[in-house]
Amino acid sequence: MRKQINRMAALCLAGMTVLTLTACGGNKSDGRLITFEDEEERTVTLFSPMEKTMPDADNVARSASEKTVTMAEERLGLTVDYITYTAEDHQDKTYDDVALDRARNDMDDLYLLNPDTIQTLAAEGKLMDLSGLDSAENLRDVVKAANVVDGKLVAIPQEVVAYGLFVNKDLFDQYQLELPETPEEFLECCRVFKENGIETPVGANRWWLETFVLAQAYADLYNGGNTEAEIAALNSGEKKYSDYMRPGFEFLKELIDMGYIDAQKAYVSEAIEGEGADFLAQKTPIVMAYWSAANSETAYGKPDFNMLVIGFPSSRGQMPVMPMTGIAVGANAKHAEDAMRTLDIMVSDEALQVYAETNKVISPSKNVEVECIPALKPLNDRINENVYVLGSNASMKVEQWGNTCIIVRRLLNGATVDECMAEFDRLQEESLLQ
Repeated sequence: MRKQINRMAALCLAGMTVLTLTACGGNKSDGRLITFEDEEERTVTLFSPMEKTMPDADNVARSASEKTVTMAEERLGLTVDYITYTAEDHQDKTYDDVALDRARNDMDDLYLLNPDTIQTLAAEGKLMDLSGLDSAENLRDVVKAANVVDGKLVAIPQEVVAYGLFVNKDLFDQYQLELPETPEEFLECCRVFKENGIETPVGANRWWLETFVLAQAYADLYNGGNTEAEIAALNSGEKKYSDYMRPGFEFLKELIDMGYIDAQKAYVSEAIEGEGADFLAQKTPIVMAYWSAANSETAYGKPDFNMLVIGFPSSRGQMPVMPMTGIAVGANAKHAEDAMRTLDIMVSDEALQVYAETNKVISPSKNVEVECIPALKPLNDRINENVYVLGSNASMKVEQWGNTCIIVRRLLNGATVDECMAEFDRLQEESLLQ
C-alpha cells in the first residue's frame, strides 16, 4: 500500500513490492524499529521494511534491491544505512504509521513508501521533486500517473507492483472448473469448492481484499477510453466514488456471508502469514498477492502444485490491479544531495535491469524488460494488452489504495455495505472542500 508494506510481511528488506503491503491504519505499540549503521564520513539513511517471516531464507526481492544499493555505494563512495521496521501483529503500529512519523520529523534521507503514504506526504510538502533526475526520463506513464502529485514526481519504484489471484490450478482441474473471468463465475467456483469439502475457498488477510473491489470498481474507468473525463467527474463531485465501489463491496459481502472468506481471520491476519500455509498445503485454492510473491521462496515461489496468477474477476474479465510504491527523498533530508544521487543510480536503467533480472518483475523503466516465470504469464499477458486497473492514482482527489483497505476492514468487522458507502461519500465531500 494502508497502502503497500508489512502486509506482505513475508517479503523484503528493501524490495519495492513490500510497500504495497502494509499501508493502512495504525494502533498501539512502538513495534520493532531496528537500525543498522556503520560509521562513515558520507552516509545516506534508507527507511524500509524488514524481513519478518523466515528471515534467513533466500529472499530474491531483498537481494535485488541490495544489488542496486551496492552499485550506488561503490560509484558515490558512500554508505547506505538501513533503518528498518516490521509490525509484530495487527495491534502494532503499521509500517506506514512509522514511515509517516519519521518523514514528518525529517529522520531519514530515503523512504520506501506505499502509495497512500506517498500521496499523504507529498500533499504535506515532505517529499522532494524527483523529476529532474536523469532516471525520471525513462519512467513508464503508469508510474507517473500514480506518483506525480501537483506536477511533482515524488517517488520512483524499482518495480511496478501488480496484484493478482494466485490459484491452485490442480484443484480447479480436479473439480473441472474453468478459471473465473467474472464475479459470477468466481462465486460459482467458490460454491463448488465449498460443496466438495474445502472449508474456506479464498484465503484472505487484512490488507489485500481491496484488490477485488478496485478491479470491479474501475474496470471500465481505466479500460473504457474515457479515463480522464471520469476522474474529472469524480473530482468535481458530479459522480460518486461510492457508486463505483458498491458492486465490489456487495461482492465481498456475499463471499463473507457464504463462508467463502473467513472475515474474522482475515481481519487480524498479516499478509501471507494468515493464508499462506493453507494455500501451500492445498487446503485453500485461491489467495491474492503481488507479482513478486510468485518468485520468492518466502512466499509462493516453490509450491508443490501447478500455480497460476490471474487477474481479479471483473465485467471485463480477469483484471490485474496495479498500485504503485516508490522510494522518496525527504524534503528536508540531512544528506539531500547524496540521497538524490543515490536514488538516481538505484533507479537508473542499468540498475533496474539488474533488479528486474534478479527479481523477474515489471520494471518502471520503459527501456527495461525481462521474461516472467510461467506462473505469471496469464497476469502478464493482460498487462501487456494494457488491460489493468490502477490501485493508486495521484489525479484522484480521494486516495484509493489506503482508504479502500481501511473501509474493507470495516466490512470485515461487521459494517454494512451502506455504512461503507457512506464513508466513501464522506471522504469525497471532504475532498470537495479542499
